[in-house]
Amino acid sequence: MNLRAPAADFAVAQRVAQLGTETVFAVSAEAAALAAQGKTVYPFHLGDLNIPTPDSVVEASFKAIREGKTTYCPNAGIPQLRDALAEDVSRARGLDYARDNVSVQPGGKPVIAKFLLTLMDPGDEVLYPNPGFPIYGSVIDFFGGVAVPYTYTEGCDHFHLDLEGIERQITPRTRLLILNDLHNPTAAECTPEELERLAELVVEHDLLVLSDEAYFDVRFAGASRSLVSLPGMRERCVILYSFSKKYAMTGWRLGAAIGPKPIIDVITTLNVNIESCANHFVQYGAVAALTGDQSGPREMMATLKGRRDAALQILNSTPGIRCLTPETTFYLYPNVTGAVKKTGCVDHESFRRLVLERTGVSFCTRLHFGHALEGEDQYYLRLAYSGVSTAQIQEGLGKLKAFIESYN
Repeated sequence: MNLRAPAADFAVAQRVAQLGTETVFAVSAEAAALAAQGKTVYPFHLGDLNIPTPDSVVEASFKAIREGKTTYCPNAGIPQLRDALAEDVSRARGLDYARDNVSVQPGGKPVIAKFLLTLMDPGDEVLYPNPGFPIYGSVIDFFGGVAVPYTYTEGCDHFHLDLEGIERQITPRTRLLILNDLHNPTAAECTPEELERLAELVVEHDLLVLSDEAYFDVRFAGASRSLVSLPGMRERCVILYSFSKKYAMTGWRLGAAIGPKPIIDVITTLNVNIESCANHFVQYGAVAALTGDQSGPREMMATLKGRRDAALQILNSTPGIRCLTPETTFYLYPNVTGAVKKTGCVDHESFRRLVLERTGVSFCTRLHFGHALEGEDQYYLRLAYSGVSTAQIQEGLGKLKAFIESYN
């Protein structure tokens, strides 16, 4: 048999041209290269956590390994975890989910992909947030859908969901809506009135919704609200649940899809076809996370609040920068239009590179979360403070402030 290697110029599938990426990783590589030169870098670019996973979660996972939980497990997840997730989500959202409404996933991203594979046919239009998590638009395009962006607008004290823009863009081909309330990158959260109007639009136009609630439990004050809790929404929504943020488990890769049983059954069938099941022993750690001592998450939130407040104090005293105070996520989304103009930069990227080179402060800009929409004339950064200490925040943003002030 003559086995030949493929030609060097082999053609990939045409759909690959539609596949996007998370450009934040390119920023991360650039920052790492600068650090390798011996320069101090302040990593505000990546939404990872430098806070340890709670010991109870770690110990429960090690115990499961020692007990032989290193095999395949049920495709939808172990029953104990599905039950615990159903109880946790039901309690927080005033609903009555059961085990059959839960499909455990190897992270949050698979929920996005499987939601679309389950409900979107080629040519269907999907409303998604821009700025927003870049994987939304990437997989909509990759699977043959039509990605239709909507946005948020900056108000006096918080960002507002552009409901008029959403309504204006709904057509007879619109089938799905992706909502990331408690939003990455702006940290926006919908008001009760915004959620009610959105629910009306969903019913009026017979839409199905992916409610990405990765940051539902990452908040400093008040209580999170879910679109799913409104009348008629439980039957139309799939919740994206993630352990990454609430329990500092980003690298553990564990999440869940929670929603109507007919949709969840298809998602579990996709589990069978793609990865069989989520990691077996990690799921026992997740059970411990949900049912055990919650002091770890409380301590994490206290740490993050201190970081948020330190960053806000410096940003809002820096010429040309203003930043709203979010009560959720671990992101800040300052308006830096004045600072960009003060430094003579012409766009987001030139400002980002200038600041990185002069101060070592590494961050993402609005354009790492989707292409600019028509009419945008303001400049924004996204600063993740989840992976930098308070001391690093004060030192790094202090350098940023001094650098901007040097242009006065």
